[in-house]
Amino acid sequence: MRRDNMAHDNAADSEEARRLCEAACLVETPEEAWAFLSDLLSPREMSDLAQRLEVATLLRSGRSYVDVSSATGASSTTVSRVSKCLRGERGGYRLVLERLDGAVSVAERGKAEENEDSEIQGRQG
Repeated sequence: MRRDNMAHDNAADSEEARRLCEAACLVETPEEAWAFLSDLLSPREMSDLAQRLEVATLLRSGRSYVDVSSATGASSTTVSRVSKCLRGERGGYRLVLERLDGAVSVAERGKAEENEDSEIQGRQG
């Protein structure tokens, strides 16, 4: 088993994998991400990755493994693996979830400001 993990780690550190990561960094909008991922992944792979992100989101919010598995349809193995990654040193899920939370906060602030501007204009007009 250790040998398989080493082979997997070596594949992840390959030049091709690094280029893939560089390519992902070039995506600028959700629409571009959708186009890139739709070309890159099969529908099943896209669904699996989306499910893992949802598993991470629910685990981070404090929900139990059983609840997360039931809510997402993810296997207990997937929930366990995502949980391990959430606690791991790489921190990829944590980073992305924090940034998603920040993006939601910025969007919510923008909507609140938009509503406030509309109310002010309504009173002035």
